[in-house]
Amino acid sequence: MGTTGQRFVSEVNGPVEQQRSGVGRVLVALRLAAVSAVIGAALAALVVGVILKDVPVLVTGGGVLALLVLLAFLGGRRGAGLDAPPARRTALARIEDLRATGGETADVPVTFRLTVAPEPEDERPAYRVKISQSVNLVDIPAYRPRGIAVVEYHPEKPWDVRIVTRPTPEWSRRAEEAEIDSAPESTLVRDPDGGAGAWCLLVLVGLLAGAALVVLSFRGELFASDGPPAASKPPSSSSSRTFSTSTTVSGPSSSLLTFGRMRATAMELEARVDSAYVTSLRIEDHRMAVRGDSARPLAETVHLPSLPYELFPGLVREARATLGVRDAESWRIDVTPGGGAGAGPRVRVTVSGTEGTAHLDADVTGRITDRRAAGETG
Repeated sequence: MGTTGQRFVSEVNGPVEQQRSGVGRVLVALRLAAVSAVIGAALAALVVGVILKDVPVLVTGGGVLALLVLLAFLGGRRGAGLDAPPARRTALARIEDLRATGGETADVPVTFRLTVAPEPEDERPAYRVKISQSVNLVDIPAYRPRGIAVVEYHPEKPWDVRIVTRPTPEWSRRAEEAEIDSAPESTLVRDPDGGAGAWCLLVLVGLLAGAALVVLSFRGELFASDGPPAASKPPSSSSSRTFSTSTTVSGPSSSLLTFGRMRATAMELEARVDSAYVTSLRIEDHRMAVRGDSARPLAETVHLPSLPYELFPGLVREARATLGVRDAESWRIDVTPGGGAGAGPRVRVTVSGTEGTAHLDADVTGRITDRRAAGETG
């Protein structure tokens, strides 16, 4: 059963089919990236809406996610209603090469390079494919280069081929009598979804890009600037009062190191004391406290909304990891006014454990200015 005619047809049709397959993969990649970006933006909108207590943003993110879930559900229902895929077809294939890739068990993984010759009624030219299949040690001598094997393939997925180890008597007879020409290398087909890692990376990049777009759109509200806003009301010089208050957080994810929790708690304390200017701020794992004196000049106070709370968890992690306290039992952050004109607030992170107490100092930008490891003095 020669396939020389099929060989010439495959030489013409092979590059065209590969070009179509490449265009299809590009379109799938673009669609996957777009959907991933929308999902990332919707998830980020939910988080930003919760942090900023912005109902429209929260509703928009939730609505987009709900719409995506609905579309996925409808797509699944439509896919389930389609006709079943065609059954696998049986054909003959020429073994171009084979190589065993292991030998510790009775079933040995073998890599085959085949020229598959579909039946004439399939109207498909012969093509090459590379597969891996486990073969029993007893059956390996039956497969040799330039030999003929009986295979099954999927009409819609020509790369999905497997060798039939126990063919019917009719197919065994046809395999013994057949002669199949080798298809050119240009007809080699591959699984377009074989690069799962690349698809996962594409999804991750899309998610991050969508989330970054939303976060950057609200960066002004999420990350306060270094200077106090003009709309903030300074303490009145006509009356003097001192105040102090604290709050304790509890419940799931109650640590103040949770993203957004420090700023939200600080704003609650600001509303409670009715002043954005304090003389000291102390933050512990589950507690935050402020003190203030309305008679203090602005240069000797700390402006609560301007502090970079989002940088504080990183300073705590730095102190835990680099100051010689291996298992820190507790930590605290003390924020006090700067020592001179134009100096920003001073941030001190203290960690304590069995090795002793250590601390590091940083400025309002999160830049570390001093370290004192456990056991050091001075």
